[in-house]
Amino acid sequence: MAVVWHFAYFHGFYFGSYLDIPGCLAEHFYEQTKMEEFSATAELLSSHLDDEKKLNAEAIKLSSRYDECIRILTVKDGEGRELVHNICTTQSCILHNLDSRAKLLEYCNKALASEDGVYIDKITDNDNSSRRRGTVYVSAQERDGELYFIMLNSEHIPHNATVDTLELQFGWISFVLFISAFVLALIISRSVCRPLKEMGESAERLAKGDYKAHFKGGNYREAQELADALNYAAEELSRVDRLQKELVSNISHDLRTPLTMIKGYGEVMRDIPEENTPENIQVIIDETERLNELVNDMLDISRIQSGVRRPDREIFNLTQTVKEVMSRYVKLTEHDGYNIIFDFDREIYVNADRTMILQAIYNLVNNAINYTGDDKYVKISQIHLDGRVRISVTDTGEGIAKEDMPLVWDRYYKVDKVHKRARVGTGLGLSIVKGVLEAHNAAYGLNSKLGEGSTFWFELDVEKCEFVALE
Repeated sequence: MAVVWHFAYFHGFYFGSYLDIPGCLAEHFYEQTKMEEFSATAELLSSHLDDEKKLNAEAIKLSSRYDECIRILTVKDGEGRELVHNICTTQSCILHNLDSRAKLLEYCNKALASEDGVYIDKITDNDNSSRRRGTVYVSAQERDGELYFIMLNSEHIPHNATVDTLELQFGWISFVLFISAFVLALIISRSVCRPLKEMGESAERLAKGDYKAHFKGGNYREAQELADALNYAAEELSRVDRLQKELVSNISHDLRTPLTMIKGYGEVMRDIPEENTPENIQVIIDETERLNELVNDMLDISRIQSGVRRPDREIFNLTQTVKEVMSRYVKLTEHDGYNIIFDFDREIYVNADRTMILQAIYNLVNNAINYTGDDKYVKISQIHLDGRVRISVTDTGEGIAKEDMPLVWDRYYKVDKVHKRARVGTGLGLSIVKGVLEAHNAAYGLNSKLGEGSTFWFELDVEKCEFVALE
């Protein structure tokens, strides 16, 4: 109970002090306004000190405007006289009801003694020091050896009722504003929190694998931008998940085929001694080699994409590297009718990882062989482009639709969605090419048109001092 009383007392006192703010402000502004009026009156009167007629007329006007009593004295050669005396707005005027002339001289002397020539006396009641009666303002000025004292007086208008009214209004206005702010904050918080709560529920669905979860941001730009980003993330996760499933399915297919052949030939050779021939053994060796290539390609992709395998740069002959790749296809050109040509006009050197670039070229050629047309034509071109060299590999296959071009670099992506065993290589070649070229910060791309084949290309910086033109 004591705690509750203390809380109520403390906050009641605080709130009471809070409501007293209008009184303090009113008192401060009132005094500041009166001082400005005194200063303005003294300045205007001082501009007419050399003309008593105009001075009296101006004094009457200013007295009426600012509700001030005015006396103006002048002292010359020790003799004093009043220029303005009877301008008074109230019977209780302090200036016109001084107890003695000594008090008047005291005001004048204090004004002369001050740095700025101004003396201000705030007079209170004798029986109540907190209650103000009025203010006396004295400005001393000197003109041609003659002293002038502009004396102003204004009653202190009681403003208790005004302050009480302001406090009451301030209290009610504060209460209404507090309630309005609370209601408005509640409405805004609900309108903002609702889409965030819904996005949180959708995020939980997304985390559980529901890629159809849709995010709505409401009417707020920030929330809508967050929802758009989450929707994009959901689409990308859905695509990655789909490609991952296709990857597992395709790899399983590529693993199963050689394993089935190895098992079949092995069983035949075990059960039928006459089938233990060099040809059957070679089939087993070829399929084992194919499995080894598949595993190595998967390891290469993982190492490149994880950043474990980084380019070990050296200056080497790119043209000779392409020729080395060409030598691997002698069997295809001599026995299977493939026409693989290399078009170049000079030998060019580059600064890159030779093994990785060789691997990229090899996989691009494998891809072209797997998808070229019935004419079995594949062309490799080397073009020098003002400080850069472009290697392009062209086939005469069915081509790739424009919307499918960005996707062909993904693992095992198939334009026709039907997975076929690659004629050469493992089917992971373009993904390896992408990783190698991005590790070198090399430009690469694809040009293709349906029914006219495809051209895969990449560019590297040329070591300009190293290329040799062919005759």
